[in-house]
Amino acid sequence: MTKQAYQVIARRWRPQQFSELVGQDHVVRTLGNAIEMERIAHAYLFVGPRGTGKTTSARLFAKSLNWEDGPSLEVPHESEIGQSIMEGRCLDVIEIDGASNNSVDQVRELRDECQYAPSQCRFKIYVIDEVHMLSQAAFNALLKTLEEPPPHVKFVFATTESQKVLPTIVSRCQRFEFRSIPVDLIQGKLSEICDKESITVEPEALLAISRMAMGGMRDAQSILDQMISFCGKKVSQKDVLEVYGLVSQEDIEELGDCLLRGDHGRTLEMTDSFVSEGVDFYRALLDTADFFRNRLVADLSDQSTQAYPEQSVRILDALQAGEDLVRTGLSEKTNFEVTMFRAIEAGKTRSIDQLIRRISGVLPGELKKKN
Repeated sequence: MTKQAYQVIARRWRPQQFSELVGQDHVVRTLGNAIEMERIAHAYLFVGPRGTGKTTSARLFAKSLNWEDGPSLEVPHESEIGQSIMEGRCLDVIEIDGASNNSVDQVRELRDECQYAPSQCRFKIYVIDEVHMLSQAAFNALLKTLEEPPPHVKFVFATTESQKVLPTIVSRCQRFEFRSIPVDLIQGKLSEICDKESITVEPEALLAISRMAMGGMRDAQSILDQMISFCGKKVSQKDVLEVYGLVSQEDIEELGDCLLRGDHGRTLEMTDSFVSEGVDFYRALLDTADFFRNRLVADLSDQSTQAYPEQSVRILDALQAGEDLVRTGLSEKTNFEVTMFRAIEAGKTRSIDQLIRRISGVLPGELKKKN
């Protein structure tokens, strides 16, 4: 008996219903209303970062439109048409990779095929992924069909770079913005997956994975899959940090405090330790910038903190200015250190208003003492 091939978590846990789609409630609501009110457009453009559910939503939408009992947002799992669409074997839901099918001849062939009625379903649906990769001539060949398609044809385009799609194409579509998924929602979904897969993962490890995914659910699930392969049934935060070269939250907070205090020596020591631990310096820089962003929010909401909001702003600005230097420079470590030192010096700077108040002896704290 042939053993069934392993299926990765991202595929095994791909949403089968719109209710399972995480972080895109505005998309689900709009598409649901369109189906309920029978206001189905002929073309849709799904825009957003990778791994946020664009292609999955296209399949779910195709399934909803083609359910045997009529269009419905939620389709029973027993639906044969629905299963064939979600498994990618339905003849009337054609998924096309725009990167490898981007010539004008291929688009003309698609245009000719549109004229034929669907063989199984109510609608023939073309899902073109990475549509921005189509050539200028291919876009032009698609324009007329896109403007007046046959009544049985629907188009769903997906792209991560909407600015590269011709305005004449965009104007013929209903556009949906897929947002980066918040860390807490990613962490909650990963926790649900781990519970059902009988995998023990520390909450801190799930948080690290969720943050590293940078808003993409598929990326987070792929990272989790790799960590399970590395660790087995128990995954710790230490394992995640080791495999991906991340810095612990405690070290990020200590580094942030060093920048606030202007402690060059300790900053150098921490950088050296990052080298021995195999840390990804660019990721460490992003995490440090995130620390100061959170610090800034705290400063603005609590005026009793030691650091002025201006200090956090200046340090954050210096860190962001160094992102390209660390990512593309020849020496990550050296460029990281230079960026840290620039952030320290930026943090020491005082605004003109503060200097004037200090000279006048009316800093907020001093003013209270006088009163």
